[in-house]
Amino acid sequence: MKAWRIWCARRAGDGMSIFDLSLRFKIPLLGSIIIIATALGLSLSYMVQARTDLKRDMLENSEGLGRVLAHTLQSPLLHDDVWRGFEIVNTLHGDEASRGSFQVEGLIVLNEMHEVFVSSHPDAYPLLIPLGRLGNAFRTLSTHLDSIPLGQTLTLETDDKILQVVPLVADDVVLGHLILVHPAEFFWPRFKTLAGNTAIITGLALAFLLPVNWYWGQRMARPLVLLSRRMDDLGRTLPEPLPHTIYPYGDELGCLFDAYDRMLEEREVKTAMEREIVKEGRLAALGRLSAGIAHEINNPLGGLMTAVDTLKQYGEHDTVSRRVLPLLERGLVQIKDIVAALLVEAKGASRKLTWQDVEDAHTLLAEEARKRRVAWQWDNRLQGELDLPATPVRQVLINMLLNAVQAAGPEGRVEAHIQATDAELSIEVGNGGDTIPPEQMDSLFEPFASRKETGHGLGLWISYQIVTQLSGHIGVESRDGWTRFSVALPMENETCTTAASA
Repeated sequence: MKAWRIWCARRAGDGMSIFDLSLRFKIPLLGSIIIIATALGLSLSYMVQARTDLKRDMLENSEGLGRVLAHTLQSPLLHDDVWRGFEIVNTLHGDEASRGSFQVEGLIVLNEMHEVFVSSHPDAYPLLIPLGRLGNAFRTLSTHLDSIPLGQTLTLETDDKILQVVPLVADDVVLGHLILVHPAEFFWPRFKTLAGNTAIITGLALAFLLPVNWYWGQRMARPLVLLSRRMDDLGRTLPEPLPHTIYPYGDELGCLFDAYDRMLEEREVKTAMEREIVKEGRLAALGRLSAGIAHEINNPLGGLMTAVDTLKQYGEHDTVSRRVLPLLERGLVQIKDIVAALLVEAKGASRKLTWQDVEDAHTLLAEEARKRRVAWQWDNRLQGELDLPATPVRQVLINMLLNAVQAAGPEGRVEAHIQATDAELSIEVGNGGDTIPPEQMDSLFEPFASRKETGHGLGLWISYQIVTQLSGHIGVESRDGWTRFSVALPMENETCTTAASA
């Protein structure tokens, strides 16, 4: 949503076009425009073609009617039988003109002098009137009558009429002409019906295609919009992977989402490795600094302790001395212990780790657990000797168990699982109690980072140093009121021990 707001704010001051819209709107909108334009184009071209075909078909039908009338009118025209001709024209015009397939406005029969012999509308087309006097359209037609080949028809279109002329021929002699008068848009009623049906079909097609287009447009755009927002957040935070159900198809778009998920997984691994490298570098720097400080303190500390011991043996012990010297000696001893705890060093070879060494750690802390009324679950599955140094591993186990017992609190619970494979030794120690806050997780293995009011916070740091020297790994998880420390030590390492005590 933040990226969306930034996009909206950026576009608020710019000239925004349809191509700047979100894909959620642009894809369905452009698809709808294409569908509507295609449907209208196809419908329009169809109706134009239908109009042309309809006009041609109706003229052909009208020509067929004219040829039938031409044969019928030959006899009245030869015998100058006006009433018979009028009867034929009026009867056929009354029957056929009412049919929508012809739309004949009037029928006119001309004699060889181009005068009206008989017509379906005597008032509009009086008898014996020359054709040129019936109107402009007929005046134009009169100039073309003599040029009509035998056996052919003539169609003349004007602004308001369509005149179709059929020669009346007997023994290759032109007796006259039959004129079928049509309105200029005589095919319009049928065309309106056809156009209405086309509009209905087009509307039904659009009613189906437009919702489908919007559905598929949104179906494709939503994943892309979500991917865009996740990619926008990628530089600042580590976004969540895309849901697998958002686009469960194997096309190019699905491959894009799979590539994003793989990139996210690789970034998570890279971030974790960078965090671990920074953490190890910081701990290594702290270790070197602590060891340097410890060595520098040891020299004057040894002198001070020697001086105190000399005063105790040879000095005058007045009341003040007897009270001050023990306090001074205990303070110096405490400083010595702290300095010794900072010196985690590799020593000579130690004996191999056995099942009994692990049981000794359990025995040493059983009384402490009993005093605190801590429920204890112990699972030691070691057998025989392991190719690991006993002393430093025991120290790591004791430090972890002691921290677990203290963190569990009164009537808490501690679980310990120790097992080994051919490749590594696995130690897991879990305890109930307060969850470790996230802000303390990164500094948990640093010296003097104790969460307890008492203690110098060196136990976990010493354990980390030992595990690191043994090329192992130590980790912690803390959530939902349960904290679990895990240690993995590979076999066949150089043996080492420590000169420190927790």
